[in-house]
Amino acid sequence: MTSSEDDPVLAGVGPRLRALRQRRDQTLTALSAATGISVSTLSRLESGGRKPTLELLLPIARAHGVALDELVGAPRVGDPRVRSEPVEMHGMTMWPLSSQPGGLQAYKLVVRPGTGRGQPDQRTHEGYDWLYVLSGRLRLVLAEHDLVLGRGEAAEFDTRTPHWFGSADDRPVELLALFSKQGERLHLRARPKGST
Repeated sequence: MTSSEDDPVLAGVGPRLRALRQRRDQTLTALSAATGISVSTLSRLESGGRKPTLELLLPIARAHGVALDELVGAPRVGDPRVRSEPVEMHGMTMWPLSSQPGGLQAYKLVVRPGTGRGQPDQRTHEGYDWLYVLSGRLRLVLAEHDLVLGRGEAAEFDTRTPHWFGSADDRPVELLALFSKQGERLHLRARPKGST
């Protein structure tokens, strides 16, 4: 017998399945016909005698028209707002827009005016960057390329390429920046100009 008594989440699935089926006034036979899962397997799932697996829970969730979270008793999602303090560095203010460590990180940046003057100090590091200009003009130096991006323009690059960015004139630049670890690239789907 593959009991799931050790794990309270798994142990709660069986009673939840039975209660859901009974609330819908459905027999094990009817649920079996709707899911293709045998009556004995459904019975063992409800009694805790069979370990709930994704292969078994997905058809049951579909048959009942509920989210998988409801079957496993996933906790309710808390307040989704990211509360972060701005960080000042290298002539810009950065607001983290994501709160999970590792993986893709999102930031809103405001680059102070005049940061694009003089000789840029290009840096390299592991990762991949995507920049989108919300307002102002951003000077981006990427290896031998010296570019100016305006409102609504984006750039993406491997951060192992020497790079630097700052304000292209005497006005601040507001932008969104997404940064990911090496090997993770952002995939955008854009419609060519003129297509509907």
